[in-house]
Amino acid sequence: MRYVTYSLNGNDPRVGAVEDDTIVDLQAAYAQALVSAGDPRARELAALRIPADMTRFIGGLEPSWSAAKEALAFVNNGGEDGLRTPLADAKLHAPLMPPIIFNSGQNYWDHRDEKPVVDQKDPEFFLKAPLAVIGPDEPVIRDEIVTKKLDYEVELAVVIGKPGRHIPKEKALEHVFGYTVANDITARDRQAVPHPEGGFEYALGPGKNFDTAAPLGPWIVTRDEIDDPQALGVRTYVNDELRQSNSTEKMIWDVVTLIEFFSHFYTLQPGIVLETGTPGGTAWATDPEIGGKPYDRSDVVRGSYLEPGDRVTVEIDGIGSLSNPIVESS
Repeated sequence: MRYVTYSLNGNDPRVGAVEDDTIVDLQAAYAQALVSAGDPRARELAALRIPADMTRFIGGLEPSWSAAKEALAFVNNGGEDGLRTPLADAKLHAPLMPPIIFNSGQNYWDHRDEKPVVDQKDPEFFLKAPLAVIGPDEPVIRDEIVTKKLDYEVELAVVIGKPGRHIPKEKALEHVFGYTVANDITARDRQAVPHPEGGFEYALGPGKNFDTAAPLGPWIVTRDEIDDPQALGVRTYVNDELRQSNSTEKMIWDVVTLIEFFSHFYTLQPGIVLETGTPGGTAWATDPEIGGKPYDRSDVVRGSYLEPGDRVTVEIDGIGSLSNPIVESS
Protein backbone atom coordinates (compact mmCIF):
# COMPACT_ATOMS: atom_id res chain seq x y z
CA MET A 1 0.00 0.00 0.00
CA ARG A 2 1.09 3.59 -0.60
CA TYR A 3 0.21 5.86 2.31
CA VAL A 4 0.12 9.60 1.77
CA THR A 5 -0.53 12.73 3.81
CA TYR A 6 -2.63 15.11 1.72
CA SER A 7 -5.09 17.98 1.87
CA LEU A 8 -7.87 19.35 -0.32
CA ASN A 9 -8.81 22.97 -0.90
CA GLY A 10 -6.67 24.23 1.96
CA ASN A 11 -8.27 21.98 4.55
CA ASP A 12 -6.33 20.16 7.26
CA PRO A 13 -4.10 17.29 6.15
CA ARG A 14 -5.30 13.70 6.45
CA VAL A 15 -4.01 10.20 5.83
CA GLY A 16 -4.88 8.49 2.57
CA ALA A 17 -4.04 5.49 0.43
CA VAL A 18 -2.98 5.98 -3.18
CA GLU A 19 -4.45 3.62 -5.77
CA ASP A 20 -3.72 4.29 -9.42
CA ASP A 21 -4.45 7.98 -9.86
CA THR A 22 -6.73 8.41 -6.85
CA ILE A 23 -6.46 8.87 -3.08
CA VAL A 24 -8.82 7.11 -0.67
CA ASP A 25 -9.68 9.03 2.51
CA LEU A 26 -8.97 6.20 4.95
CA GLN A 27 -10.58 7.64 8.08
CA ALA A 28 -13.79 8.50 6.24
CA ALA A 29 -13.82 5.13 4.48
CA TYR A 30 -13.33 3.24 7.74
CA ALA A 31 -16.12 5.22 9.39
CA GLN A 32 -18.44 4.34 6.50
CA ALA A 33 -17.43 0.69 6.76
CA LEU A 34 -18.28 0.67 10.47
CA VAL A 35 -21.59 2.46 9.84
CA SER A 36 -22.54 -0.12 7.25
CA ALA A 37 -21.73 -2.84 9.79
CA GLY A 38 -24.03 -1.16 12.31
CA ASP A 39 -21.35 0.00 14.75
CA PRO A 40 -22.72 2.99 16.72
CA ARG A 41 -19.18 4.17 17.56
CA ALA A 42 -18.17 4.45 13.92
CA ARG A 43 -16.81 8.00 13.84
CA GLU A 44 -15.12 7.74 17.23
CA LEU A 45 -13.38 4.48 16.34
CA ALA A 46 -12.38 5.75 12.91
CA ALA A 47 -10.71 8.85 14.39
CA LEU A 48 -8.96 6.70 16.99
CA ARG A 49 -7.67 4.00 14.66
CA ILE A 50 -6.90 6.16 11.62
CA PRO A 51 -5.87 9.56 12.96
CA ALA A 52 -5.09 12.41 10.59
CA ASP A 53 -1.42 12.39 11.60
CA MET A 54 0.73 9.75 9.85
CA THR A 55 3.17 9.29 12.73
CA ARG A 56 0.28 8.63 15.13
CA PHE A 57 -1.27 6.28 12.59
CA ILE A 58 1.96 4.28 12.30
CA GLY A 59 2.20 4.24 16.10
CA GLY A 60 -1.25 2.68 16.29
CA LEU A 61 0.42 -0.53 15.11
CA GLU A 62 -1.66 -3.49 13.94
CA PRO A 63 -5.10 -2.15 15.01
CA SER A 64 -4.54 0.96 12.89
CA TRP A 65 -2.91 -0.84 9.98
CA SER A 66 -5.70 -3.44 9.86
CA ALA A 67 -8.32 -0.69 9.99
CA ALA A 68 -6.72 0.95 6.94
CA LYS A 69 -6.83 -2.32 5.02
CA GLU A 70 -10.50 -2.76 5.96
CA ALA A 71 -11.23 0.79 4.80
CA LEU A 72 -9.61 0.20 1.44
CA ALA A 73 -11.37 -3.14 1.00
CA PHE A 74 -14.69 -1.45 1.76
CA VAL A 75 -14.12 1.13 -0.98
CA ASN A 76 -12.91 -1.43 -3.49
CA ASN A 77 -15.95 -3.59 -2.84
CA GLY A 78 -18.37 -0.87 -3.87
CA GLY A 79 -18.45 1.26 -0.71
CA GLU A 80 -19.91 4.73 -0.42
CA ASP A 81 -19.22 7.31 -3.11
CA GLY A 82 -17.14 10.38 -2.40
CA LEU A 83 -14.29 8.55 -0.70
CA ARG A 84 -11.87 8.86 -3.62
CA THR A 85 -10.12 12.01 -4.82
CA PRO A 86 -8.13 12.38 -8.04
CA LEU A 87 -4.47 12.49 -7.12
CA ALA A 88 -4.04 15.54 -9.33
CA ASP A 89 -6.56 17.49 -7.20
CA ALA A 90 -4.76 16.91 -3.91
CA LYS A 91 -1.86 18.72 -2.29
CA LEU A 92 0.71 16.21 -1.10
CA HIS A 93 2.57 16.96 2.11
CA ALA A 94 5.61 15.23 3.54
CA PRO A 95 4.21 11.74 4.20
CA LEU A 96 5.05 12.04 7.91
CA MET A 97 6.71 14.29 10.44
CA PRO A 98 9.19 11.92 12.07
CA PRO A 99 10.19 12.44 15.70
CA ILE A 100 13.82 12.30 14.54
CA ILE A 101 15.82 11.35 11.46
CA PHE A 102 18.85 9.08 11.88
CA ASN A 103 21.35 9.33 9.03
CA SER A 104 24.14 7.10 7.82
CA GLY A 105 26.65 8.85 5.60
CA GLN A 106 29.54 7.52 3.52
CA ASN A 107 27.53 4.42 2.70
CA TYR A 108 28.41 4.04 -1.01
CA TRP A 109 31.98 3.55 -2.20
CA ASP A 110 31.60 5.91 -5.15
CA HIS A 111 30.49 8.75 -2.85
CA ARG A 112 33.50 8.10 -0.61
CA ASP A 113 35.73 8.29 -3.66
CA GLU A 114 34.50 11.78 -4.64
CA LYS A 115 35.19 13.46 -1.28
CA PRO A 116 37.60 13.52 1.65
CA VAL A 117 37.15 10.22 3.50
CA VAL A 118 36.80 9.97 7.26
CA ASP A 119 38.08 6.51 8.18
CA GLN A 120 35.56 4.46 10.09
CA LYS A 121 34.73 0.87 10.91
CA ASP A 122 31.06 1.51 11.78
CA PRO A 123 28.34 3.36 9.84
CA GLU A 124 28.55 7.12 10.05
CA PHE A 125 25.90 8.34 12.51
CA PHE A 126 24.38 11.82 12.56
CA LEU A 127 20.95 13.29 13.23
CA LYS A 128 18.65 15.52 11.24
CA ALA A 129 15.95 17.54 12.98
CA PRO A 130 12.30 17.20 11.90
CA LEU A 131 12.20 21.02 11.68
CA ALA A 132 13.94 20.55 8.30
CA VAL A 133 11.21 18.33 6.79
CA ILE A 134 9.28 19.50 3.74
CA GLY A 135 7.14 17.66 1.20
CA PRO A 136 6.76 17.33 -2.57
CA ASP A 137 6.99 20.56 -4.59
CA GLU A 138 7.73 22.64 -1.50
CA PRO A 139 10.68 24.99 -2.05
CA VAL A 140 14.17 24.29 -0.78
CA ILE A 141 15.53 27.61 0.44
CA ARG A 142 19.06 28.59 -0.50
CA ASP A 143 20.01 30.98 2.29
CA GLU A 144 23.45 32.49 1.70
CA ILE A 145 23.85 33.14 5.42
CA VAL A 146 23.78 29.37 5.81
CA THR A 147 25.53 28.22 2.63
CA LYS A 148 26.75 29.15 -0.81
CA LYS A 149 27.26 25.47 -1.66
CA LEU A 150 23.86 23.77 -1.52
CA ASP A 151 24.03 20.12 -2.56
CA TYR A 152 21.61 17.23 -3.23
CA GLU A 153 21.70 13.61 -2.02
CA VAL A 154 19.13 11.01 -3.06
CA GLU A 155 18.60 8.47 -0.26
CA LEU A 156 16.38 5.52 0.55
CA ALA A 157 14.50 6.39 3.74
CA VAL A 158 13.31 3.60 6.04
CA VAL A 159 10.23 4.29 8.19
CA ILE A 160 10.15 2.35 11.45
CA GLY A 161 6.86 0.68 12.38
CA LYS A 162 7.36 -1.79 15.22
CA PRO A 163 9.42 -0.49 18.16
CA GLY A 164 12.56 -2.28 19.25
CA ARG A 165 15.99 -2.09 20.87
CA HIS A 166 19.09 -4.17 20.04
CA ILE A 167 17.32 -5.55 16.98
CA PRO A 168 19.20 -8.43 15.31
CA LYS A 169 19.69 -8.23 11.55
CA GLU A 170 17.60 -11.33 10.92
CA LYS A 171 14.57 -9.62 12.50
CA ALA A 172 15.28 -6.06 11.34
CA LEU A 173 12.77 -5.90 8.48
CA GLU A 174 9.99 -6.94 10.87
CA HIS A 175 10.41 -3.48 12.41
CA VAL A 176 10.01 -1.62 9.10
CA PHE A 177 6.67 0.00 8.31
CA GLY A 178 7.72 1.11 4.85
CA TYR A 179 10.00 3.19 2.68
CA THR A 180 10.00 6.68 1.21
CA VAL A 181 12.32 8.89 -0.83
CA ALA A 182 14.61 11.41 0.86
CA ASN A 183 16.78 14.24 -0.40
CA ASP A 184 19.47 14.90 2.19
CA ILE A 185 20.03 18.54 1.25
CA THR A 186 23.47 19.59 2.48
CA ALA A 187 25.41 22.80 3.09
CA ARG A 188 28.81 21.58 1.86
CA ASP A 189 30.74 24.65 3.00
CA ARG A 190 29.40 24.03 6.51
CA GLN A 191 30.08 20.31 6.37
CA ALA A 192 33.70 20.51 5.16
CA VAL A 193 35.79 23.56 6.12
CA PRO A 194 39.45 23.87 4.99
CA HIS A 195 41.84 23.89 7.96
CA PRO A 196 44.70 26.44 7.96
CA GLU A 197 47.23 23.66 8.55
CA GLY A 198 45.80 21.44 5.82
CA GLY A 199 42.96 19.02 5.56
CA PHE A 200 39.38 19.78 6.53
CA GLU A 201 37.27 20.22 9.61
CA TYR A 202 34.19 18.03 9.30
CA ALA A 203 30.93 19.28 10.84
CA LEU A 204 27.78 17.30 10.09
CA GLY A 205 25.54 19.22 12.50
CA PRO A 206 25.49 22.58 10.68
CA GLY A 207 26.10 20.91 7.32
CA LYS A 208 22.87 18.95 7.52
CA ASN A 209 20.48 20.94 9.71
CA PHE A 210 18.73 24.06 8.45
CA ASP A 211 15.31 25.06 7.13
CA THR A 212 14.01 22.88 4.24
CA ALA A 213 17.02 20.53 4.34
CA ALA A 214 14.98 17.31 4.57
CA PRO A 215 12.51 16.80 1.72
CA LEU A 216 10.56 13.53 2.08
CA GLY A 217 7.94 11.93 -0.14
CA PRO A 218 5.87 11.57 -2.10
CA TRP A 219 4.39 8.75 0.05
CA ILE A 220 5.32 5.73 2.14
CA VAL A 221 5.34 2.38 0.36
CA THR A 222 4.72 -0.42 2.84
CA ARG A 223 7.33 -3.07 3.45
CA ASP A 224 5.34 -5.83 1.75
CA GLU A 225 5.47 -3.92 -1.55
CA ILE A 226 9.29 -3.91 -1.64
CA ASP A 227 10.68 -7.41 -2.16
CA ASP A 228 14.28 -6.40 -1.53
CA PRO A 229 15.38 -2.95 -0.29
CA GLN A 230 18.86 -3.74 -1.64
CA ALA A 231 17.69 -3.95 -5.25
CA LEU A 232 16.33 -0.45 -5.93
CA GLY A 233 17.60 1.99 -8.52
CA VAL A 234 18.20 5.52 -7.17
CA ARG A 235 18.59 8.67 -9.26
CA THR A 236 18.87 12.45 -9.01
CA TYR A 237 17.96 14.95 -11.72
CA VAL A 238 18.69 18.67 -11.65
CA ASN A 239 16.72 20.51 -14.33
CA ASP A 240 16.26 17.16 -16.11
CA GLU A 241 20.02 16.44 -16.11
CA LEU A 242 20.86 13.04 -14.62
CA ARG A 243 23.34 13.72 -11.79
CA GLN A 244 23.22 10.52 -9.70
CA SER A 245 22.40 6.98 -10.79
CA ASN A 246 23.10 3.88 -8.75
CA SER A 247 21.45 1.03 -6.86
CA THR A 248 20.89 0.33 -3.18
CA GLU A 249 22.68 -2.93 -3.92
CA LYS A 250 25.89 -0.88 -3.70
CA MET A 251 25.42 0.18 -0.07
CA ILE A 252 28.37 -0.60 2.17
CA TRP A 253 26.04 -1.24 5.14
CA ASP A 254 22.66 -2.59 4.06
CA VAL A 255 19.28 -1.70 5.54
CA VAL A 256 19.19 -4.54 8.08
CA THR A 257 22.68 -3.70 9.29
CA LEU A 258 21.74 -0.03 9.76
CA ILE A 259 18.60 -0.94 11.71
CA GLU A 260 20.65 -3.20 13.98
CA PHE A 261 23.29 -0.47 14.40
CA PHE A 262 20.95 2.42 15.23
CA SER A 263 18.86 0.25 17.58
CA HIS A 264 21.92 -0.29 19.79
CA PHE A 265 21.80 3.40 20.71
CA TYR A 266 18.08 4.11 20.87
CA THR A 267 14.87 2.18 21.11
CA LEU A 268 13.56 2.69 17.59
CA GLN A 269 10.02 4.06 17.77
CA PRO A 270 7.21 4.11 15.18
CA GLY A 271 7.67 6.95 12.74
CA ILE A 272 11.43 7.32 13.14
CA VAL A 273 13.12 7.67 9.76
CA LEU A 274 16.50 6.16 8.89
CA GLU A 275 18.23 7.71 5.87
CA THR A 276 20.69 5.29 4.35
CA GLY A 277 23.29 7.40 2.57
CA THR A 278 23.79 8.67 -0.97
CA PRO A 279 25.79 7.37 -3.93
CA GLY A 280 28.38 9.31 -5.90
CA GLY A 281 27.48 12.10 -8.27
CA THR A 282 26.98 14.96 -5.82
CA ALA A 283 28.14 18.47 -6.70
CA TRP A 284 30.88 18.08 -4.08
CA ALA A 285 32.88 16.12 -6.65
CA THR A 286 33.24 19.29 -8.76
CA ASP A 287 34.63 21.36 -5.87
CA PRO A 288 38.36 20.82 -5.13
CA GLU A 289 38.27 23.77 -2.71
CA ILE A 290 36.67 21.47 -0.11
CA GLY A 291 38.31 18.26 -1.20
CA GLY A 292 36.05 17.20 -4.06
CA LYS A 293 37.52 14.61 -6.41
CA PRO A 294 36.53 14.01 -10.05
CA TYR A 295 33.63 11.64 -10.57
CA ASP A 296 33.84 10.48 -14.15
CA ARG A 297 30.97 8.50 -15.60
CA SER A 298 29.64 8.86 -19.11
CA ASP A 299 26.01 8.33 -18.11
CA VAL A 300 25.73 11.22 -15.64
CA VAL A 301 26.24 14.98 -15.94
CA ARG A 302 28.83 16.61 -13.72
CA GLY A 303 27.01 19.64 -12.42
CA SER A 304 27.55 22.38 -9.86
CA TYR A 305 25.72 23.23 -6.67
CA LEU A 306 22.02 24.03 -6.57
CA GLU A 307 20.98 27.58 -7.45
CA PRO A 308 17.69 29.49 -7.23
CA GLY A 309 15.57 28.59 -10.25
CA ASP A 310 16.77 24.99 -10.30
CA ARG A 311 14.48 22.03 -9.71
CA VAL A 312 15.91 18.92 -8.09
CA THR A 313 14.16 15.56 -8.45
CA VAL A 314 15.15 12.41 -6.59
CA GLU A 315 13.56 9.06 -7.36
CA ILE A 316 13.76 5.45 -6.26
CA ASP A 317 12.42 2.48 -8.21
CA GLY A 318 9.33 0.94 -6.65
CA ILE A 319 8.69 3.95 -4.44
CA GLY A 320 8.34 7.17 -6.41
CA SER A 321 9.69 10.58 -7.34
CA LEU A 322 10.18 13.64 -5.13
CA SER A 323 10.68 17.03 -6.75
CA ASN A 324 11.43 20.43 -5.19
CA PRO A 325 12.27 23.86 -6.62
CA ILE A 326 15.24 25.84 -5.30
CA VAL A 327 14.46 29.39 -4.22
CA GLU A 328 16.47 32.26 -2.78
CA SER A 329 15.88 33.26 0.83
CA SER A 330 13.60 36.28 1.05
